[in-house]
Amino acid sequence: MTAIDFDQQLASMRPTLRSFTHRFTRDREESLDLVQDTILKALTYRKKFREDTNLKGWLFTIMRNTYINNYRKSKRERTSTDSTKELYHLNVEDIHTFNRPEGSIEFKEVWRNVNSVKDELLIPFKMHTTGYKYHEIAEHLKLPIGTVKNRIFHARKEIQKKLTGYE
Repeated sequence: MTAIDFDQQLASMRPTLRSFTHRFTRDREESLDLVQDTILKALTYRKKFREDTNLKGWLFTIMRNTYINNYRKSKRERTSTDSTKELYHLNVEDIHTFNRPEGSIEFKEVWRNVNSVKDELLIPFKMHTTGYKYHEIAEHLKLPIGTVKNRIFHARKEIQKKLTGYE
């Protein structure tokens, strides 16, 4: 399939994609954004499309995955929209308990529990949580990468056990 044929078939699928978005959202703007994101990804990854593949199914899969990824991302961000006329307030939900007066005590207690983990687990764990990649930690500590991953995993488990009362 040539690039022109692909573009023509993609353009003809736009109304079908638009109607398919109703399975995910009833919001017109979100629906149009989802169609636009789907078409953009289809054009970006055109070379990955195989001729023996159903274009409609391929596009629906891209759309579904895009919607799921966007949904998960919005859940992680936990932001609410600004309804003011000027749009200069961004209301971020504050789910942290550390902002309460007793929060500083909880914060100190959490870090006391984290720091009570033995150093051979804690050092790779802290390096990982501050942004180091596994291979960087392995190089720095002169350990195999599998050992680094294992120690981080066990540090998490140990910390989770100690923090069961803070859920």
